[in-house]
Amino acid sequence: MQTPKNKTEEPIADMGGGNVAEMAENSIRKRFHRKLFSKFAQAVVAYELIRPNDRIAVCMSGGKDSFLMAKLFQEIKRHDKFPFELVFLVMDPGYAPENRAAVMRNADLLNIPVTVFETDIFENVTAVKKSPCYLCARMRRGHLYHKAQELGCNKIALGHHYDDVIETILMGMLYGGQVQTMMPKLKSTNFEGMELIRPMYFIREEDIKAWRDRNGLHFLQCACRFTADCADTLATSKRQRVKELIRSLRAEDPAIEQNIFKSVENVNLATVLAYKDKQNVRHNFLDDYDRPQ
Repeated sequence: MQTPKNKTEEPIADMGGGNVAEMAENSIRKRFHRKLFSKFAQAVVAYELIRPNDRIAVCMSGGKDSFLMAKLFQEIKRHDKFPFELVFLVMDPGYAPENRAAVMRNADLLNIPVTVFETDIFENVTAVKKSPCYLCARMRRGHLYHKAQELGCNKIALGHHYDDVIETILMGMLYGGQVQTMMPKLKSTNFEGMELIRPMYFIREEDIKAWRDRNGLHFLQCACRFTADCADTLATSKRQRVKELIRSLRAEDPAIEQNIFKSVENVNLATVLAYKDKQNVRHNFLDDYDRPQ
């Protein structure tokens, strides 16, 4: 994937967030340790997301998920189990001035030394009528990989959480006609030596919101400058409908979300009609059905 040259890059010094940062950090260490930090560390260990001498670009969109991820990375770095480096990377895809100001204000409050770089993604997708969000997401990913690699990083970290994972599983089945999941880590096929990791994989969205509200924090709900024009569409989006479906099922069975998550860990190929392997080769159960047992 080709990405255009970034227009500007703006390093932001460590500005110190004072009591707000201290309160947020203390809540991670105490009140939310089990639900946030322990889950973060669990994913890091289970999926081998951080290795010695990694240089990780922690990608921050301005929302609650990526800001919490940044604080959790700072906390795990503080434990100093092995050497690795962090770059807190904020891409400005064409934010409205007030959105950009909100991102910088929160970085200041939470004592996160971000590096900002600008792109013209919003400008490029303005005229796109079919799947502009999909195109925007792909372009964002490409720019993040490109800038992270330029800064000497070998990984980018994204703030997708547990709820994103189970929603993706159901969306694939209900709207895509396929069984798939959002992987905890992926090797890039377009940027050699680069990898994507999702260390928030086990963290529940309700716990992220609880941390945010407990600390009186206010983040961007959506960084897209077209949000105001598409609010009705967002409210009735496929993901929103899946969220509501899961919520209703959970009311009947509290284990429903865990079962959805486990379903992609317990795939029995002997009972699957067809599947694709890692080389994207399709296999059908009839291929060896008549072979001698």
